[in-house]
Amino acid sequence: MFDIGFSELLVIAIVALIVLGPERLPKAARFAGLWVRRARAQWYSVKDELERELAADELKRNLQDAKDAMRETEQRIRDSARETEQQFEEVRQAARDDAKALHDDVASAITPPALARPAAATEQAADAVDTPPGEAATDAPETGTTADLFPPKETR
Repeated sequence: MFDIGFSELLVIAIVALIVLGPERLPKAARFAGLWVRRARAQWYSVKDELERELAADELKRNLQDAKDAMRETEQRIRDSARETEQQFEEVRQAARDDAKALHDDVASAITPPALARPAAATEQAADAVDTPPGEAATDAPETGTTADLFPPKETR
């Protein structure tokens, strides 16, 4: 701290012995040692306090950096979740549209023949009214059976 060598300490000790004398020198040395100890303790106390404050500041900065990183990550996750939800809704809507189209196709494919040909039934009814009573029995419209509704399955 003061960069005092052995020769300088020897000169100070000789001057103190001459000035104070052999009787008061030990008491003065204890008193000087006490003040040096107190000064060093105070210096170390200030040094430790500064180091703790710097460490606390560094911890605060690290904590703030971690919070910022967490916020950025949270925002990225939320954005990703929103995008995924939008894609899911698009896929869901497409699936609903496909299911509705498939349902409509299947429904139109299995519609009973009597309902599928209402115009033909109307024409036959009109013909039945226009024909004489003897002929009406031969031109009666054909009724649908389960065989008409469900064609036979193909076997392999």
